[in-house]
Amino acid sequence: MKHPYHLQLDALNNAYANKAFSPRELIRALRERALQLNPEYHMFIHILTEEELEPYLSHLETTGAENLPLFGVPFAIKDNIDLAGVPTTAACPAFSYVPATHATIVEQLIALGAVPLGKTNLDQFATGLNGTRSPYGICRNSVLPEYPSGGSSAGSSLAVALGITSFALGTDTAGSGRVPAALNNLIGLKATKGLISTAGVVPACRTLDCTTFFTATASEASRLLALTARKDPSDGYSRANVGWNTARSFGAPVPGFKFGVPKQLTFLGCTESEAIFQTAVTHLKSMGGIAIEIDFSPFLEAAKLLYEGPWVAERYTVAGDLIEHHPEAVLPVIKDVLQKAPSATAVQAFEAQYTLQALKVKADEVLAELDFIITPAYPRPVTLAELEAEPVKRNSDLGTYTNFMNLLDYAAVAVPAGFMRHGLPSGVTFFGRAFTDQYLLSVADCFQRTSKLPLIGEFALTADAPKTSARNDRSQILVCGAHLEGLPLNWQLTDKGGKLVKKTHTSPHYNFYALAGSPPKRPGLRRVSTNGRAFEVEIWEIPTQELGAFLNDIPAPLGLGKVELMDGSWVTGFICEDYALETADQISQFSGWRDYLKHH
Repeated sequence: MKHPYHLQLDALNNAYANKAFSPRELIRALRERALQLNPEYHMFIHILTEEELEPYLSHLETTGAENLPLFGVPFAIKDNIDLAGVPTTAACPAFSYVPATHATIVEQLIALGAVPLGKTNLDQFATGLNGTRSPYGICRNSVLPEYPSGGSSAGSSLAVALGITSFALGTDTAGSGRVPAALNNLIGLKATKGLISTAGVVPACRTLDCTTFFTATASEASRLLALTARKDPSDGYSRANVGWNTARSFGAPVPGFKFGVPKQLTFLGCTESEAIFQTAVTHLKSMGGIAIEIDFSPFLEAAKLLYEGPWVAERYTVAGDLIEHHPEAVLPVIKDVLQKAPSATAVQAFEAQYTLQALKVKADEVLAELDFIITPAYPRPVTLAELEAEPVKRNSDLGTYTNFMNLLDYAAVAVPAGFMRHGLPSGVTFFGRAFTDQYLLSVADCFQRTSKLPLIGEFALTADAPKTSARNDRSQILVCGAHLEGLPLNWQLTDKGGKLVKKTHTSPHYNFYALAGSPPKRPGLRRVSTNGRAFEVEIWEIPTQELGAFLNDIPAPLGLGKVELMDGSWVTGFICEDYALETADQISQFSGWRDYLKHH
């Protein structure tokens, strides 16, 4: 049934601006809906009372919307993330405590005007990918009751999918922010480790944990990330965001992007999952993407380390005391998963780190040639009956394409990709190098817009399509002289990981000069309003983090500026100070620098 409230961020902002309803009216209605649905879905462990909500609503009414980007936006909080004054249980009543302060991410969101509606159910201690491992009840799927919601961020995904909150906070160590998204037709953003603070989050694996967002659309996840990606001094694993991963990086992906498609894929016999994945690959090609088959074995090998290696001992640091002294407080399946932890040794831990590092080198080499990789979100869905019969095995199946992500320090976003014949949502994951989050969300946004799959609640996308181009962690450089392939200064590009993208021409609005001075000979480009010509150039791509070092290698009178190409686009490239052209020879009669060198 279509939800009466359109909760996407833009739609909600417009509704408030037009005074269609107030935050108080909306929150009251959503709270009632949560109370009605919770006995069936078990999505909330704690729904805030009217008294608990009052301070947040009163603050909005006295502050107003002008300086609050998330004014009156309802959100849910996975119950391993602290909300001051409300118990944090991690789905274990014996572990429960009442925090005096908010988790950093919760504090940020409330300061931006968002309103917490409740604490959501999860697989106990965030150990699981299915949503059935909780004493507070099994979280069934939002579409089909015989399937799970996915976990461990089970209740958070349901709060968004069932139209109770605009977005929800989850966590992701092994896939807990992506599997539930795929099973409930949502975007699940697992940002780069440390980008969103985990201060005030009950650890699963402290060195791997990520705080995540569930949203209906990629553009909403992009906005939330831009608002909250801040270095947090209270989080020892927090990392500062980088310039190419800000809100300005979100845009339309430029055709010609390269994405990896793994050779080693299993769908565990599910032809529908395979068909949906292949359709997603075809759709990326229709968006202008170039599919490249890749060796996926180092990624899959790394995935095995998460539960088969000593990282299980890191999970034990949180639940171990209860297991040892109050074993009845911990679910049997959680104890089974963690039973190997006490026997793990420091030697094994270091050996596993060495193995992981060797695999990361191989995986990074694969990614270096690509903009991102696409995988299925999971090989095939599993039913509640299958999980009951084989809880560990079937849970492991769901993590086939998720467990390696944080070990290898990659960014990822789960994206809706279709529906199976019986209506169950299915998804894919786009993942890439650390700090390519906004680029991945850009691809996801274009994928959502062009695939035109139904959104939750049957509402249409409200945010306008981006008018700027998406940016990732690679920068393009136009070269026209000694930096051309095979010429004396080309090493300054190749030593920094530069790769030739294409050979092309400038627009016909330039004059070309041979500069005076010692070898190597160098040219200068000058834009003119009349009597210009087009010249042969090359476009190279280098890691953006190397751009500053490359700039330092450029001597006067040359510098970097914007140069127009034949197709009308502009790219960063070599330009020349006007004073140097007074002693230079104009060589505009030649087609480019190589042509000039042939004659001199």
